[in-house]
Amino acid sequence: MVDRSVRNLANLQTNGSSTRTLNLIAIWKANRNEDGYRNNPLFQNYVLNRSIIVKHRLRAHESDFFPHGVFVATKVILPMDVHDLKSGARSFFVGETNYAECLAELSVRDGDPDDLLLQLLDSIPSLDPFLLRERLMAGGFNPDPCYFELADADLRRMTDFARREVEPLVGVSFGAGSSRMNEKAHKLAAKLLGDVSDNELAPLRDSMGMNQADFMEGMFCWKGFIYYKWQLAEILAEIGPIITEMARLKPVGTLSVDETAYVRQSQARLTRAINLACETVQKSLRVYDDAYQELTLKGRPQSFRAFLLSAPEMFHELGERLGALQHIMSFWRFRFPIGVNRSISLDEMIDMLNDFEVSVTFESDRARSAA
Repeated sequence: MVDRSVRNLANLQTNGSSTRTLNLIAIWKANRNEDGYRNNPLFQNYVLNRSIIVKHRLRAHESDFFPHGVFVATKVILPMDVHDLKSGARSFFVGETNYAECLAELSVRDGDPDDLLLQLLDSIPSLDPFLLRERLMAGGFNPDPCYFELADADLRRMTDFARREVEPLVGVSFGAGSSRMNEKAHKLAAKLLGDVSDNELAPLRDSMGMNQADFMEGMFCWKGFIYYKWQLAEILAEIGPIITEMARLKPVGTLSVDETAYVRQSQARLTRAINLACETVQKSLRVYDDAYQELTLKGRPQSFRAFLLSAPEMFHELGERLGALQHIMSFWRFRFPIGVNRSISLDEMIDMLNDFEVSVTFESDRARSAA
């Protein structure tokens, strides 16, 4: 379909977060002349491999594309002109009613690798590069590493956070609080978030006893933990008021005793699930903090090295829980902007609470509850 709602793809390209946007046009522009990009594309289909994929909050007029109760879908945006994003785009949703027809227009058949890849992307709550890489590898996909870079918007926002994170390591060499330490911390953070192959990082690589391949992998994982710590800090700064608003939300109209009880029970379960998700992420990140202190406080680079090389499996849970929390927060603020009266029908409220609860509750949580 022609997507007239996407009025400013250029702005999406500049400001899209890594959790919600996979900008394959930007990746193509930056890497199209590289052998890795040409030999190991994400999508085999040329058009799909120059698309923008977005975790999209469905508008009212889009709800008919899906069964009742779907709030967030995976949207594939196909620009009319990849060199001029203001020219508009056509788009479709993964799993929508006409999904097979949309694939056919691209000469992609049901069950093709590109179809399976789209369904995999639709199955995960976040497009962040660390969760994305682990889920793709588990699904048998192994595209070039260029597809797992953070979006520029996230890099700009998390630079100061990354600088503070690496300060303990730099302080070992230069002394906490020195102007030289601040300069080196900023430089290390920039390289960690950018080009970790730089020769200036060779002393760190040597101290950790890593070859070039292991070092690239280890620094990718380190960047992942910094990214997730930054995400959690952003979420914790905003989630409290949203939880309070959810607990106070009441549907319009008169409710029966049973309906009132059901709504209150759903609100209570959702509050517990959100708090448990935050606590679980904090607990997982403390494992990273402990390993990092082995390097910065105890001078044991080999311990931190071993942790980094065994840590990617943690990205599954971290990325999914944080993605679910961001889904809840972004949809809530989309549906109930600050300062606007919160009005909702009983049916919509029940659907929304159920969607939130399912998105933020995992098998490990159910197992603990049953124990």
